[in-house]
Amino acid sequence: MPSGPLTGRIRVPGDKSISHRSLMLGALAVGETRVTGLLEGEDVLATAAAMRAMGASIDREADGVWSIHGVGVGGLLQPQGALDMGNSGTSTRLLMGLIASHGISAGFTGDASLSKRPMGRVIEPLSQMGASFEASPGGTLPLLMRGCLPAVPIEYRLPVASAQVKSAVLLAGLNTPGVTTVIEPVPTRDHSERMLRGFGAELSVEERGGERIIKMRGEAELQPQTLEVPGDPSSAAFFIVAATLIEGSDLVIENVGLNPTRAGLIEVLRQMGANIEEQNTREVGGEPVADLRVRHAPLAGIEVDPAIAPSMIDEFPVLFVAAALAQGTTVTTGLEELRVKESDRISAMAAALALAGASVEETEDGLIIHGTGGEPLTGTAHDTKVVTHLDHRIAMSMAIAGLASRAGVAVDSTAPIATSFPTFSALLETARRD
Repeated sequence: MPSGPLTGRIRVPGDKSISHRSLMLGALAVGETRVTGLLEGEDVLATAAAMRAMGASIDREADGVWSIHGVGVGGLLQPQGALDMGNSGTSTRLLMGLIASHGISAGFTGDASLSKRPMGRVIEPLSQMGASFEASPGGTLPLLMRGCLPAVPIEYRLPVASAQVKSAVLLAGLNTPGVTTVIEPVPTRDHSERMLRGFGAELSVEERGGERIIKMRGEAELQPQTLEVPGDPSSAAFFIVAATLIEGSDLVIENVGLNPTRAGLIEVLRQMGANIEEQNTREVGGEPVADLRVRHAPLAGIEVDPAIAPSMIDEFPVLFVAAALAQGTTVTTGLEELRVKESDRISAMAAALALAGASVEETEDGLIIHGTGGEPLTGTAHDTKVVTHLDHRIAMSMAIAGLASRAGVAVDSTAPIATSFPTFSALLETARRD
């Protein structure tokens, strides 16, 4: 890979969360929804295939615009075979919600990694609404579910902060008579609420005693939309950290979604001393968007406020890389959720960074990282391959660590990157050649 600073202008792929939801809601609106900037990774394509299997017509046109002709809320058809979710936990949990209030059955299968992930957290509220489930031991895939028509509206308090569980219940509420209520003790990413409103659903959010109370009126009629998907902040994160760490970098990342429930990493990096400027701020489809200009800056270690964790849960692996190059110590806590992602990201990143030469201590709910003060990492990760556990974010985070190390970092597999960010390596080369 060419060496040197990151310069010029790049555009990262569309936001994965918004891409999933635009396909699902477009498939439930009557008429044609048109989507530009859709992330065309394997996870999102699994959602598209599932919606097609349930009756929606979804086509990618030659210019990259996706055309979706929906079946209407309540119009989902019985899929002929099992829905193969690949590696996508988001697709699985959100589709379980959609199907829960339709009078159809569906089987869900996934790859080995997805088949280890817990589905009990969505099975619980959807069962209260009337859906029934036959899951594998431990509440995992393969799984068979039967929706309930009419489903029962519930008031559900989230026991664990999870945008996917919240979204599953709200999506089930779309075809449920009456008002479905979700109470969030800790706010999580709100793409579902913004997009449901954008498609015309009757949804209200109020804050009461520090909690968010989200109410959704069922038997909604969704109106087709023309959408532009903003760039994924989780994908931009790798380039923000790389440009911050590598001397001489001055990089503009265009069209990045800055939803406040997702932009925690930028706030934390700024607290550490990063130079990140927002240009051309605007709103696209109810979501705040800007171009980010990132210049190299020395970082200082901090104690990361655990309250910010839900707004950057996917960005911690690359934040750990930034912390490894900072001056002083960075302490992270409250990250138990990272142990049940595509891999146990706390122990996987602790092992990977130690191999790359960082000074890391693992705790029950986070990492303590003693930075190099900007000196390149000097570990043995170029000789001994880092174990990614088939987790795309670990693979990409360690690729960035490789840029900031003397001898580079080798990983056991880059294949998982295709699930979320197929153009990652090509974009990195573009930014380092300009």
